[in-house]
Amino acid sequence: MLHKEKALDYFNRKFHCSQAVLAAFADECGLTEEQALKLGACFGSGMRKGEVCGACTGALMVLGSLYGQYDKMDTESRFTANEVNDKMMNRFAEMCGSYLCNDLLRCDISTAEGVKFALENNLFTEFCPKMVANAVDILEQIIAEQK
Repeated sequence: MLHKEKALDYFNRKFHCSQAVLAAFADECGLTEEQALKLGACFGSGMRKGEVCGACTGALMVLGSLYGQYDKMDTESRFTANEVNDKMMNRFAEMCGSYLCNDLLRCDISTAEGVKFALENNLFTEFCPKMVANAVDILEQIIAEQK
């Protein structure tokens, strides 16, 4: 199964967007499915505050696990992580119009009224899967460029 199909399957099974993207790449990140789902659990809906889209955040977690600095002397990996982070954030904003969840959904999902609006307008079921798919597409492009 392709990454995008996996991510959309997780999302359709009611996992957060952040969990869906990270879990779809769990093998490449050296994570079990359970670890990926747990790590991504608190980042959906822009950390439940409408901040950075969880799909984008899940992609950043993948990039961090692949290219992140873990040795304080390895400044090259820090540079690489910063570079792929910027690429992800910029490309997601270019493709989607923003990387902020509230901007994307056009409502404040940190409020009950905003969540109600999103539910009534099927945003979580019709709009958010597009953000998951876009995040995976951009993520795959960035990974390919790094090889």
